[in-house]
Formats: sequence, C-alpha cells, structure tokens
Amino acid sequence: MATNQTIQLLVNGDLRITANQNCWEAQKEMELTLTQAVKKAGYSIKRAHPYKADQKHGFIQSQKEGMAVFSKIDPTAPLIIAEAVWQYSHHLLPGLLTHKGPILTVANWSGTWPGLVGMLNLNGSMTKAGIKYSTLWSDDFTDKYFLTRLEKWLKTGKCSHATKHVSKFKDVKVPGICQKIGEKLAADMSKNKAILGVFDEGCMGMFNGIIPDHLMNPTGVFKERLSQSALYYETTQVTNKQAKEVYDWYIKKGMTFHLGKNEKTELTKNQILLQCKMYIAAVRIADDFGCHTIGIQYQQGLKDLLPASDLVEGTLNNTDRPPVLSRDGKRVLYKGQPIPHFNEVDECAGIDGLMTYRVHKELKQPVENTLHDLRWGDWDQSGTTDDYVWVFLISGSAPPAHHIGGWKGSEGLRQPGMYFRLGGSTLRGIAKVGEMIWSRVWVDGSVPGGKLCMDLGRAQVIKLPQAETQRRWDETTVQWPIMHAVTYGVTREQMMARHKSNHIQCVYAKDNKAADQAMLTKAAMARAMGMEVAICGTQKDGKAW
Repeated sequence: MATNQTIQLLVNGDLRITANQNCWEAQKEMELTLTQAVKKAGYSIKRAHPYKADQKHGFIQSQKEGMAVFSKIDPTAPLIIAEAVWQYSHHLLPGLLTHKGPILTVANWSGTWPGLVGMLNLNGSMTKAGIKYSTLWSDDFTDKYFLTRLEKWLKTGKCSHATKHVSKFKDVKVPGICQKIGEKLAADMSKNKAILGVFDEGCMGMFNGIIPDHLMNPTGVFKERLSQSALYYETTQVTNKQAKEVYDWYIKKGMTFHLGKNEKTELTKNQILLQCKMYIAAVRIADDFGCHTIGIQYQQGLKDLLPASDLVEGTLNNTDRPPVLSRDGKRVLYKGQPIPHFNEVDECAGIDGLMTYRVHKELKQPVENTLHDLRWGDWDQSGTTDDYVWVFLISGSAPPAHHIGGWKGSEGLRQPGMYFRLGGSTLRGIAKVGEMIWSRVWVDGSVPGGKLCMDLGRAQVIKLPQAETQRRWDETTVQWPIMHAVTYGVTREQMMARHKSNHIQCVYAKDNKAADQAMLTKAAMARAMGMEVAICGTQKDGKAW
C-alpha cells in the first residue's frame, strides 16, 4: 500500500450499552497506542465512525450501524479492526463480506479487557464466511513481533505467522486400535444419528458457532431447533418443592453459595431456586425431544426473564448431578450420565462435546467435558513453572468433576450485573491437575459450501499457588471457573495464529498415555465423519506426532 493511503479504523463492540460504556476507556487507550504505531510506520489512520457523546462510547453497536458505516467507506480502502473488548461479529460481517481492500484485525493482550477473545471470534467468523484477513495482537503495541508484521501489512496488505506446530492427521502415526474405535464410533453416529438440541440459534454475534445443516447432517448429527421461550415456560411449571430438592442436593454435596439479600447486587437463594427450576426444565425438554446434547443461547432473551444459566449448564455437564424425574414422576431422566451442554449455544462445541463424550465413554475415560474461553495467558509470576500458562475461563458452565474437590471445591457467586441484571449463581472452581485434551471444531469457508474441520492438541492442567490463581482471577472475571493450562508444543503466537474461535473444548484423561489414545481416537472419529483434521503441537515429551 502507498504510504499516503489512509487506513480506516473500525471499533466494534457489544450489543449491550452498559458493556460498551464500561469498556470504553480501555478501548480508547488501546486505540491511541495503535494509532501511534501506525503513524510511526509512516501511514495515516482515520476513524471510520465517530465517538457517540450521547451514549458515552465510540463502538459500533449493532448490525444496522455497521452497515451504515460500511456504506460510507471506500470498498478498496485498507481496514484495521481494533478490539480491546468483547464484540459481536455480526455487526461487521455484512460490510466485510463485500469489502475488497485488505483487512487486519488487532487485539490487545489483556485478561481484563478481552479484545483477544473478541478478535478470535471475529477471525473464526470471517474464516467461516470465506473472508481473507490478517491478524495481530500485542501487550503494548511496541514489541518487535507486532511492529514488523504491522509494517509488512501496511506495505503489502498481508502479514502471516509461522504455524509449523500444525500437522495434517494423515501424516500422524495412529495406533490401529485408535483408528478402529474412532471409525466404529463414526459409523454408529451415521447409522443411529444424534440430536443436537438448540435453544435459539446464534449467540452474541458468534457466526462461527453456527454449523450449516449441509455440513452437520452428513456427520450423523441433526439439530432440534428449540426455543428459549419454551424453556422459560417449562421453568415456570416446575414446583417450588422440586426446586428445593435440587438446591438441597447441592448443599448436601458441599457446594458453597455466597448469599446476600439484595437482589440487584447480591446472589440470593431465590435466584438459585429459579436456576434449579431451569435445570429441571432443560432436562425434561431434552428428554421430550430425545436430545443427546443441548445448548442454551444464554446471554440474550433469557437474560431479561431469568437468572443466568451457568449453574444449570455446569450441572448438566457433570455425571454426578441432581436426579430429575419425568413430569409424571415415573422415570429418572438420563440416569447416571451427564447431558453434554454447549455453552452459548456454540454448535461447534456441541458436536465436539458429543464426540468427546462417546469416545471417552468407550475408552472408560472421564466423560465430563466443557468449552472454555481462550481468555488470556501469562507467564507464571510465582516461580512455580517456567512454562507459559493459559487462562482458560468460562462463565460458570464447567463441570464440578473438573474442579479440585469436586462439588465441595465448587462455589456459587453472583454473575456480574453488567451482563446479567437478574443475577444467578456461577459454578466456580479451580481446575484440578491432570492430563488434558483440547480441541475445536470449526468451519472453513475458503471452499464452495465450506468444510468442517477439527483441530486437536494435548496439554497439562497445573496447580499454581493461591496468590497466583487470585492474580489471574482478578485480571479476568473472579466469579468464573478457571483452568491453568500448559499446551504441549504450542506457543502463544502459534495458538493465536491458528485457533479459529474464542472457545476451546477441554476434557481430562486418567494419564498421559490414555490422553494420547483418547485424542487420536477422537481425531480418527472426526476424519471418518468427514472432517478435515489437524493435530497441533507435540507429545508431552516434545516429540512430534
């Protein structure tokens, strides 16, 4: 690009004005630092939309606003999309789909202001849409890694990252038993089919979390499109006595709820009892439609009617959970098993969670699994490890089986009011030490019709001192469950360069050998289901796969 060419700057935000207002100062600071870096490289930068004084923020706040902004932009102009916060990707996608100029997404590296989470979602959404883009991230926008690639993009319209950690599955040595079991499970899915219960499709602009039917159905998985209004109605039909039985079950198991009396600012027993009713309602509806897994949209619709669903979701994901009877009281529903739940109705996590459950059940490994936000990462400041430690964090839907102490080690705190006016309990805990498999199903839109892909890798969950854990909680969201993850053979830059989502699926295995076997079995299953599969990183000892 010519040095006299003006770079258009777009700043995308949340749909909720409270979130946009609370996050604006951090975005403003990041925008200023980024602008200085661009100018220092010899290029000019111009905001494509104004600060809105009446709303006290400068974010694009809706799809219609995004369309209006793009209608005034030269379709060949270079764009930088700067993110220091969570953003709704669908605000920008209509304009990006027809934009012909080079596109660069940029995020801050912060746990408090999750631009990297928002950017990963936008990147995954553009990947699904077949939009070409480049991406960058930085702690302060002064490091060499960032500046050299920024300059490359400014000059050429492209910049790239090394992804040597990615191996095509066909090039990986797979034990015969893993191949055999994976193919058997895929064949069973194809023959007997499975139902993905979707309580209102799409959440918070996560276009990348919606799998088109023409890609999902050939795997043997089909959507049952359900409504959150039905979930709300069914919740109102659950009796107070039934809700109290669930609440008492939590207490008997040793879970701690941090209760107060102010409904507007504190967690109350009334909020939890409503969550208990929602839990029973979700299980009954899943049974009505024969769902093998369900997902609740979560932060839209229900947020104005009910407390947050995180306690419900984490409970569903756990084998040891309160029993739920059918409406006539004659059957215990899904007795002795979890009902895998995909948080934020992320269908990629839904099909992944279903596959994980079946693989681990077949291999007699722990079946509880969950998505986490790939929220942030940092070097350990306690001196416990020299490894880079990721903060995998989700809003409460992690199963207690993942926590140190199980139910006794789990606690409920009120969801932040910025997101949930009616509160509700989280299901907080610290993830236990162990060998873990991470994965992500994603849609590649670079070919006509798109293709379904799966990335998998290995990691270890480690224990950090309480002070270091608290530091990481304070940097992110203290009410939510946390996992300290060290990925094998995948650096920070490699993860960011390759990962096509803000979400990452996590499941434990009993030991290192079992985890390798489970990962390769799931990879074989995915390939037999028609997915393009890649193994990321190395084995625990650093050897290539």
